[in-house]
Amino acid sequence: MTSENTSIDEESVESVTPSELKARIDDGEDVFLLDVRSEDNYDEWRIDGETVESVNYPYFELLDGVPEDLLAELPDDRTITVLCAKGGSSEMIAEFVQEEGYDVNHLEDGMNGWARIYEYAELDVDVDATIAQYRRPSSGCLAYLVVSDGEAAVVDPLRAFTNEYVQDLRTLGAELTYAIDTHVHADHISGIRTLADDTDATAVLPAAAAERGVDYDIDFERVTDGETLAVGNVEIEVIHTPGHTTGMTAYRVGDVLFTGDGLFTESVARPDLEDPEAAKRAAKTLYESLTEKVLPLPDETIIAPAHFSDAATAQEDGTYTAELGELKETMAALSMDEDEFVEFVVADMPPRPANYEEIIAANLGQETPDDKAAFELELGPNNCAASEEAMTN
Repeated sequence: MTSENTSIDEESVESVTPSELKARIDDGEDVFLLDVRSEDNYDEWRIDGETVESVNYPYFELLDGVPEDLLAELPDDRTITVLCAKGGSSEMIAEFVQEEGYDVNHLEDGMNGWARIYEYAELDVDVDATIAQYRRPSSGCLAYLVVSDGEAAVVDPLRAFTNEYVQDLRTLGAELTYAIDTHVHADHISGIRTLADDTDATAVLPAAAAERGVDYDIDFERVTDGETLAVGNVEIEVIHTPGHTTGMTAYRVGDVLFTGDGLFTESVARPDLEDPEAAKRAAKTLYESLTEKVLPLPDETIIAPAHFSDAATAQEDGTYTAELGELKETMAALSMDEDEFVEFVVADMPPRPANYEEIIAANLGQETPDDKAAFELELGPNNCAASEEAMTN
C-alpha cells in the first residue's frame, strides 16, 4: 500500500492513550504494534496479548523513511499503533507511516505511559471486609487494599501509585491504618514510607526483612510469625514464609492469603535475588515454607500473590487469584519431594529483574532516588517467579 493511491490528511497523526490501547486489548480486538525502541529494550519488555501482533524496528533506522522490508510487514487492513519509550519518536515515525497510506496512530507517552496504567478490582470473597487487587499490567505488580469498618491496610503498595490508594480510601470512606510490605522487593520501589508520611498509617515490615539492614528515616513496626494486625472487624495474620527472601512473609485475612512472592497463580518464587550464591539453600527453605505453612491451609484459601507474569491466566473479572486446591492439582512443583523441588526451581531461572540491586538498595533505605529516578528504575518486567513459563498444567 502506497501513498500514490491514498489522500493524506495533512494534520498530525492521531494519538491513542495507554488506557484506550489497554481497553482494546482487553476487549479482544486485533492490535498491531510497531515498536520503534531498540532491539534490546523490545526483547526485555514489550506489550503482549493473545490478540496483539508486534513488529520491532528501531526508530534510528527509520529517520529517512519507511524501508521496503518493513512496509512488507505492515497490515493494510488494521490500524497500526506506533510506540516508543516516551511518545516523541513514535509520533514522528507514525507520520512517516501515514505518508505511506496506512491507517496509523501513536501511543501517547509511549511505554512510560503504559507503565502508569494501574487497575482496581474488588475480589469476590467471603470476608467481613472489602478486599481489592491493584494491577500494574506493564510489570505484573499486584497490591491489595483491605477495608473494614472505616479502617484500611494496603499490602505491597508501589510508591508510584500512592495517590491512587489515598484517593480510593477517600472514596471508600476509610482511614489507612497500616502500609505493609511482604518483603524487601526487588522489582519496584515500595510505597510504605510515602504512605506513612502522607497519612497517619503505620509502616509495617517483617522483622526478618528488617534484619537485612533496613535503615528508614521513619519509624516502622516489625511483625513476626503468628502476630496479628487489627483492621476494623478483621485481623491480618502474619505468616513467615521465607525462601524467595529470608524476610518473605504472607498475610492472611479470612480465606484470603496474600502470598507476596512466595507462591504465584502460575509458578513458585525464584530463590536467588537476595543471595545468588545461596539459591539452593533458599529453595530448600521455600519448600519448607510451602509444605509447612501454605499447603496445609484449606483448599478454598484464595491465593493472592504480589505479581503475575505473561504466563498467568486471569480470572473472568481480570484479577489474578486462584484457590489453593486448584494450584495443588495443577502445579506439579507443589507435589514434588524436597530434592526434586530444589533442582526444579533452580534449573532454569529467568533473567533477574532490571535494576534489581538499585531497587533493593532503595527499599532498604540505603539509596534515596527521587520520584522520576524511582519510576525509571522500575520499568520492565518483574521476573520474580522461578520460571518464565507457567508451571500449571
